[in-house]
Amino acid sequence: MAGTIDKDLLLQLRKGSEEAFRELYARHSRQVFAFAFHLTHSAVDAEDILQDTFLRLWSSREQLPDIERFDNYIFIIARNRTMDHLRRVSLQQKLIDQVWANISEVSDELEQQLDAEESKKLIQNALAGLSSQKQTIFWLSRQRGLSHEEISQELHLSRSRVKNLLVETLRHVRQYLARHSLLLAALFQLVCWK
Repeated sequence: MAGTIDKDLLLQLRKGSEEAFRELYARHSRQVFAFAFHLTHSAVDAEDILQDTFLRLWSSREQLPDIERFDNYIFIIARNRTMDHLRRVSLQQKLIDQVWANISEVSDELEQQLDAEESKKLIQNALAGLSSQKQTIFWLSRQRGLSHEEISQELHLSRSRVKNLLVETLRHVRQYLARHSLLLAALFQLVCWK
């Protein structure tokens, strides 16, 4: 019964029916979101994956193949989008780790231009707006030099959760620094492009 309804909606979707698209979204978005959230542990990322999945469905509506089980088809798209996202996050994490490693090796000229006390205060201010869990993970990683695995054991969180929280925290700090210090923003850009 559900498969028949989906097939009818797909036929309408191929003809450009926005109503059929909305109905397919209503019928399957919760499961796609739950699937993406389960793998990313981030509601923001899961929402992005959900939107991207259905955007892909809409943009390729005229070329849709004959689909026997729409739920399988949409999950394949969601799985591919999630894997792409996880690869990007992994690459971002490597870049962020390089940035932090390179910041400690900044040349004397840049160190003279950059007041260390000011940057420390800016980072503390950026962190102050975050949850205590994100602050703790940041300090365990950056001050104590603990790995994701060590932090996950100490805080009783999954390794992927620690990694996601650290990525979100570093993104927040970077954006905060960009808004509050042109020199720090330029330094982050310089280090990122090394």
